[in-house]
Amino acid sequence: MGALDWISAHIADFLNQPSGFYELRDQNDRETLRRQLRKGDVLLVEGDQRVSTVIKLLTQSCWSHVALYVGDELIARGGPLRDEVVDRFGAASQYMMVEALYDGVVASPIDKYIDFNLRLCRPHRIRPDDLKRVLDDAIASIGWRYDLRNLLQLARHLLMVWLRPGRYRAESVRFGSEAGTEVICSSLLGQLFHSVDFPVLPTVTYPDGAAPAPAVGRFTRLFRRDRSRYEGIYRQRHPTLLTPRDFDLSPYFEIVKFNAIADGSFDYQRIAWARDLEESSDENASG
Repeated sequence: MGALDWISAHIADFLNQPSGFYELRDQNDRETLRRQLRKGDVLLVEGDQRVSTVIKLLTQSCWSHVALYVGDELIARGGPLRDEVVDRFGAASQYMMVEALYDGVVASPIDKYIDFNLRLCRPHRIRPDDLKRVLDDAIASIGWRYDLRNLLQLARHLLMVWLRPGRYRAESVRFGSEAGTEVICSSLLGQLFHSVDFPVLPTVTYPDGAAPAPAVGRFTRLFRRDRSRYEGIYRQRHPTLLTPRDFDLSPYFEIVKFNAIADGSFDYQRIAWARDLEESSDENASG
């Protein structure tokens, strides 16, 4: 191991330690989360590691990690990988995700992040055959190595943008190693969705005089499906340039609320506010 690799490894070890403070904004219900998840969903996580704090600061977002939900795909496909996840995770092996960690690309149960702040992003109307390919490629990626160089170079780029907003315009073609089998969490998912031409957060340029297509009414869509090309030229950013925030900002992913309003029965008028309880207690005491 060279001196640079040794320094990078020690920096990574330091950054992957817990930061010592974490605030869970709302309790996650495990069964509700499992019911709401669909294969191909993107799970955004607000992590508790030092590197999570850095990513959140540099991206101006609360999301520091991203994973792909694959459900029971590992069980359904059989083989040694099925036996491994069943032995390790038992019933939770029906609810698995694929994620890129410092140790490499692994399959983990979603229960791993039940005590973290989460968000679900669902690729809008992704075709079944394209979804199958995304899942196939995600499972095939298990065992890939982590691209530490991508993480460090991306962090440096974001730092320059953060320190010099409006001035630093350097656009990189890509970051990290040249190996397609070395990834970070967001570049892995970028590869998976880009492989079927599903947009994450592409850049769009319009020819002179052109503009985004106007919205089409629901009634029209019921009887006629417009298959013409959208105006503008779309360009996918290289997966190594993506961050977890991009999946949240993307207009092509739906945000799925899986906690309080998931079952459609939430009624804000049933909330017992602390001030009301305190006022009631004061009235009883004075009476």
